[in-house]
Parts: sequence; C-alpha cells; structure tokens
Amino acid sequence: MALEVCVKAAVGAPDVLGDCPFSQRVLLTLEEKHLPYKMHLINISDKPQWFLAISPEGKVPVFKNGDKWVSDSDVITGILEEKYPEPSLKTPPEFASVGSKIFGTFVTFLKSKDSSDGSEKALLDELEALETHLKTHDGPFIAGGKVSAVDLSLAPKLYHLKVALGHYKNWSVPESLPHVHGYMKALFALDSFEKTKTEEKYVIAGWEHKVNP
Repeated sequence: MALEVCVKAAVGAPDVLGDCPFSQRVLLTLEEKHLPYKMHLINISDKPQWFLAISPEGKVPVFKNGDKWVSDSDVITGILEEKYPEPSLKTPPEFASVGSKIFGTFVTFLKSKDSSDGSEKALLDELEALETHLKTHDGPFIAGGKVSAVDLSLAPKLYHLKVALGHYKNWSVPESLPHVHGYMKALFALDSFEKTKTEEKYVIAGWEHKVNP
C-alpha cells in the first residue's frame, strides 16, 4: 500500500509540485528509502476542505501514518526512519546540526533591505562553518560517502538559497568556498533530488511576497 503525503503545489500552478523545502525533504526521504507513495498537491492559497480537516493549521507537509495524519518534516522523517530502517538515513549525532542555521540566515538576508545590517555576513559565517566541516571530513556528504538525513534537510534549503538569492540579490556562494560548491553539486545531482525538485521559476514565485511584501 502506497504511503500518502500532502505537499505544497506551485504558486500559480496548482497541478505542479511546489517550492516548499520541508515538503521536498520528506519526498527526498521517501525516494532515498525507495518507498512507493501517493502525493497530494495542496494549493496553499485555496486549501481544500478535506485537507483542512486533517491539517487544521493548513500546514504542509502532512504524512499519513497508519490512520493518523502527522505534520512537521522532523517528525515525519523520524517516523519513516523508525518504520523503514533500511536503507538507513541516520546521521551520526555529532553531525546532525551541521548547517542547521543556514536557512534562517538565508531568509533574513533575502528579506533584508539594508546592506549594512550584518545579514550577509551572518549567512557567510554559516556557509564558512559548513566549508570547514566539509574540508576536514571525508565527503562528499556531511557524514561521509553516503547521503543521510542531514543532507536531505539541507539540499532543498541550499537550492532555495542558490535560486532566490541569485534572482533577487544577484548573489551567489563565493568561489572561496569550493567544498560548499562541491557539496551543492553532489546534492543537486542525486536522482532523488532531480525527481523531487520544483522548477526555479516556482522557487522565485514562492519567495516573491516575502521579498516584496
């Protein structure tokens, strides 16, 4: 029996997979574990009644665990790891928080209208910390040669960073961070990533109202 998951539909294209990085994280986990699943695309600006009945807060992703719907990508990926331990995607605890502040600093910098507010430096500091980790550990992934949960969480966020900052700020990850570039290349080349990513134009559309409220 296929597993069921509700994810965000693209802005302006309700029949196309959307740009939610947390939804993609769950889809990446399902793909990497080779689990069959049924995907429900949810139009966030016009949520169907049946969806609000299972997710009263209207949040995606939502995953059907037995006869209960569960939200939050941390919880969902935890359930998938527990129920379907093979292939294991567990990240060693000492690496689990690598890169965890990148997304927050990216969003602050993306929305910033003041070039002297320190938001760019805060993001660069986080990317430099990732560079240091990758440089001092075997790769290409955070925990070594095999992809793990921490990579599947970071991959969609780094894709958003690349696309949104490129579009709205003409900004890209500095060439002085070659290991970060190599890491992003390895993530974006995964079959699971290719299969679950949204088009760049939908990432741009998804951030529009936050960048220009």
